Amino acid sequence: MAKYTYPAIFAHEDDGGYSVYFPDIEGCYTQAEGLAEGIENACDALCLMLYELEKQGKPMPKSSNIKDIEADEKDIITLIACDTVFYKNYFEGKSVKINATIPLWLKEEGEKHHVNFSQILQNGVKEYLKIK
Repeated sequence: MAKYTYPAIFAHEDDGGYSVYFPDIEGCYTQAEGLAEGIENACDALCLMLYELEKQGKPMPKSSNIKDIEADEKDIITLIACDTVFYKNYFEGKSVKINATIPLWLKEEGEKHHVNFSQILQNGVKEYLKIK
């Protein structure tokens, strides 16, 4: 799971809203009333599609160069980034129990200070893996 960036086309609709699609990602569409909402919705749609591809073990589509994309002159072409690690944590963030070993003296000292060992382990692993 990783971070990805793909070009998106924001097609301006007659009602003032936008239809958003990704030329490189088949079936990845969304819509919005304004640009800010469109960017947020596009990120969510992209992340959902890529996360599903990851879960299925499928390869990621090649991201086109934004300069090579053709669109109507009233449309907006922009890059949308997403983080499937964040998406996975958000939707599958259940906790699991693991077994860890530390010296007895460290356990006792930690308990005296009401240390949350699980939280410290989580934070340490995230830092080690450079996950925010």
